[in-house]
Amino acid sequence: MAKILVIDDERSIRNTLKEVLEYENHEVDVAVDGAEGLEMFEKNKYELVLCDIKMPNMDGMEVLEKIMKMSGDVPIVMISGHGNIDTAVEAIKKGAFDFIEKPLDLNRLLITIRNAMEKKELVTETKVLKRRVSKTYEIIGESSAIKNVLEIIDRVAPTDARVLITGNNGTGKELVARWLHEKSARAAGPFVEVNCAAIPSELIESELFGHEKGSFTSAYKDRKGKFEVANRGTIFLDEIGDMSLSAQAKVLRALQENKISRVGSDKEIKVDVRIVAATNKDLKKAIEVNQFREDLYHRLSVILIRVPTLNERLEDIPLLADHFIKIICKEYGMTQKEITPDAITELQKINWTGNIREFRNVVERLIILCGKTITGQDVLSFAQPISK
Repeated sequence: MAKILVIDDERSIRNTLKEVLEYENHEVDVAVDGAEGLEMFEKNKYELVLCDIKMPNMDGMEVLEKIMKMSGDVPIVMISGHGNIDTAVEAIKKGAFDFIEKPLDLNRLLITIRNAMEKKELVTETKVLKRRVSKTYEIIGESSAIKNVLEIIDRVAPTDARVLITGNNGTGKELVARWLHEKSARAAGPFVEVNCAAIPSELIESELFGHEKGSFTSAYKDRKGKFEVANRGTIFLDEIGDMSLSAQAKVLRALQENKISRVGSDKEIKVDVRIVAATNKDLKKAIEVNQFREDLYHRLSVILIRVPTLNERLEDIPLLADHFIKIICKEYGMTQKEITPDAITELQKINWTGNIREFRNVVERLIILCGKTITGQDVLSFAQPISK
């Protein structure tokens, strides 16, 4: 069961809690005041803390704040014989899982502990899943070109600055967008991707901003748009250069006012969304021929990140090859294959017009068609290189 720390200056409360919780198979340590409790918390790994509010020298609220700074993942249940609604609200705002008044209802206490542990397990599972997702979307490379991109991500991600990502098809613009979200304060919120090139121009406004029932022929019910879905998170507008001018005008308004209106409605809806956009087009040229709004461009391009082509970072090919071989062999349930130095050399001679996307496809083809070891001759036979 759980390892629990009880912090209370009343001996009878400490002893009662220790006895009851140990009877429920929990491991329990007790502290007589806040200072001792913090010292024990620093030295041991606890899964739950029960803390009294009214204590001499250091009250429970101060203990709560210090524990939250040390480890925000550990649920803390505050207990007090002098509690009121204001105290309870303050405790919850500062991060407490729950607030229980004295005299303690032991049944309620046990239910609270069970709920706290279930929530902790869910938080842990979520973090594990997020790490797996992060691993899936890992940006691989040690070249100066890709290091520069990673440095910009680290500096920009914690802010809410809007970012415009440019680069050729297949370079990994989506990966950059995902890492900007993953490393931001919005990481717990949604990451919503919109491929502006894949949505018909007559539907893009409904897709982005939602619609009201009856606003057009197939609008059978109210529908939230991507901006509403992405609230408190990040919306990634991929291939924004293909967005219609009318939709661009609405996106500009959303950026200026943090408000949107569904198609068929005049009601304004507040949204809290960070916008990251990407394009493979030259938007400045698009502005010159009136295909893209200049004011929207300047709103989106607070930070500009250009993702290099694979041809600009050929020194990363050994790392990328190893990365994709591991992933693809695992996907196919195959023993991991080896790749020879001369195979790497041949891969570095290819003109990678499709960039990372093309490279991954070639590695997958080599894994399928070659033996246990991928050689230079295999690359010449199966990679179908295009002469520079």
